[in-house]
Amino acid sequence: MDDEHWMLEALGLAKQAAEAGEVPVGAVLVRNGERIGEGFNQPIRAQDPTAHAEILALRGGARRVGNYRLPGTTLYVTLEPCLMCTGALVHARVERLVFATRDNLRQGCGTVEELLALPWLNHRVQVTQGVLETESAELLREFFRSRRD
Repeated sequence: MDDEHWMLEALGLAKQAAEAGEVPVGAVLVRNGERIGEGFNQPIRAQDPTAHAEILALRGGARRVGNYRLPGTTLYVTLEPCLMCTGALVHARVERLVFATRDNLRQGCGTVEELLALPWLNHRVQVTQGVLETESAELLREFFRSRRD
């Protein structure tokens, strides 16, 4: 299976977030071609500021493999991860991050590539961006447009 396949899965989860009134972000964690974790944004529903799609996918993957370290995994997420989620990727030792669209609202924090390149980090995550970027960006635009109306 390829990046586009897994990103489509993440987009499906992002749509579930939108239906629940949450910012439409979905994430799928994959190891050896198998989904081991998934999540969609739920901070409002869970009343938990850490309930981002990426964190939920990492938690599910860690439970499934019985270890908080997740080497050999790829995280697919529809929106560029925030600072918290980027830190979690490093701590979990995720091998690769694939995201659809940039988070233009938070560029003051640096891009995920810049954050992951900080010289004192003890783990490097490979980054691929732009997979199904148009679809993800449109889902976000439509969600926020509907909230303003």
